Amino acid sequence: MRVAGSRRVVRGWSAASAALLTALACAACGSGPSTGRPGLSTSRPGTPAAATGVATEPAPAPEETAHTLVPSDLTIHQDLREQFQHGPKPAEYQKYIVLHDTETTAGPEGVISSWAGSDRLVAAHFVVGRDGSVWQTVPMDVIAHHAGYGDTGHDEFYGVPEDGRDDMLGSTPIGRWAADYGMNAYSVGIEMVHVGGQDYPQAQLDALDRLIAYVDAYYGFDSTIIDHKAWRSGNSDTSPQFAGYLAAYQDHRTHQ
Repeated sequence: MRVAGSRRVVRGWSAASAALLTALACAACGSGPSTGRPGLSTSRPGTPAAATGVATEPAPAPEETAHTLVPSDLTIHQDLREQFQHGPKPAEYQKYIVLHDTETTAGPEGVISSWAGSDRLVAAHFVVGRDGSVWQTVPMDVIAHHAGYGDTGHDEFYGVPEDGRDDMLGSTPIGRWAADYGMNAYSVGIEMVHVGGQDYPQAQLDALDRLIAYVDAYYGFDSTIIDHKAWRSGNSDTSPQFAGYLAAYQDHRTHQ
């Protein structure tokens, strides 16, 4: 899927609307796991790109929503870029949430601009600012080059075979020790604005809690949470200060 660059703001439904629509949708879906995802304002494959410009608009109408909604306390700013999109990633291929640090003091908009100015075509699906703001640059049903190359053997270890869905554009091999590239096609990447030695502010962690809950709800199941250095050894993402939070996320999906 290709979506032209756009900047939009997506806000969640009220708790009452969420409860009603979830009940209706669950009745329609039955007891088995759902593969439906909320429409939101991200374009779907084969649909026109969102109009350029900043806008604030409500979540989709009920008929556009399968069984999940954006949490009412989560706002997602969208800046979708065609250059960051590298192939289809339907729900059946989603397995991991990969957490990263930006290693820069720039805010989310600065991070996105930096990615856009590079010829590497690298980006994560989401960027979480230190103030708790959340920006999305790639739809979750599309591959983003956030994980890059991983340790040789990690495609098999993590169960992420390279099957040709990833166009590999912008990728440059870094050595025989890190020859695997499968993780990008089976994961959602989340960047946290952070530089080594800093703390992770409460607002940022709270936003990450809500974003992970949203990703889980979007797919209808819990993806395995890892950080970037688990995919490629020696990588700095995430910082040592995040270790306790990572363990908590992996255990019960919140930082506390």
